[in-house]
Amino acid sequence: MTKRIAFQGDPGAYSHQACLEAYPDMEALPCQSFEDVIGAARSGAAELAMLPIENSTYGRVADIHRLLPESSLHIVDEAFVRVRISLMALPGVTLDEVDTVRAHLVLLPQSANFLKTHGIHGIAAADSAGAARELAEHRHRNEGVLASSLAAEIYGLNVLASDIEDHGHNTTRFVIMSREPDHSRRGEIEMMTTFVFEVRNIPAALYKAMGGFATNGVNMTKLESYMVDGSFTATRFYADIEGHPDDPPVRRALEELDYFTNSLNILGVYPAVQARHL
Repeated sequence: MTKRIAFQGDPGAYSHQACLEAYPDMEALPCQSFEDVIGAARSGAAELAMLPIENSTYGRVADIHRLLPESSLHIVDEAFVRVRISLMALPGVTLDEVDTVRAHLVLLPQSANFLKTHGIHGIAAADSAGAARELAEHRHRNEGVLASSLAAEIYGLNVLASDIEDHGHNTTRFVIMSREPDHSRRGEIEMMTTFVFEVRNIPAALYKAMGGFATNGVNMTKLESYMVDGSFTATRFYADIEGHPDDPPVRRALEELDYFTNSLNILGVYPAVQARHL
């Protein structure tokens, strides 16, 4: 029986591309929302969940940090996908016929220079791959879509221009989540540990909590704060560090962190991928 990996969006979404690149032997399962992706993995409808967490141009993916700690899932891998934006239209349509494109809101500003040069107006869509599917159904000749070349292939559209994003480094990072954690592996490059925590309500708690990582030589590659349940007094922090909790420096840093926190939840321990260092 073929195992499945769930992703958010229509077939052809960049999350779908991430699934195909990272797990080519698994069946990709499209879901309507991030909650549905998590639900599919929790229920057993899928073995894994592919979730975007941040983009090098756009920043943090909304709501993901809130969903991960409550998901009951564990990060077991990471993946990086270079976001290559293609402009596609119906077969036989030329670029000068296109006056409007539809795409997810985050893709439009990332292709602003190209659209301005060609006098094309952008309209936000809920999902770029979904916009490609709708164009194939409605067949508006003056309309194009910004999406992955995978979407064009799936829906029978013609790619009029490729790699039209303004920034060549545009990359999305994904985390792959499973029902069971796996702390047994050791990556060829290094291990990553992801966790969330809330600091105690004492002066300089965050400063003191971070001190353990500095004194033990543990590199923290990401630290973000966000409010919990809309409260201005309850702040949760999301962090990525290099290393494994069993490494003595990491163990000592986490023990010191625990002293200054009300809660500490390790979301995952997983191998770093080569793309992290490119």
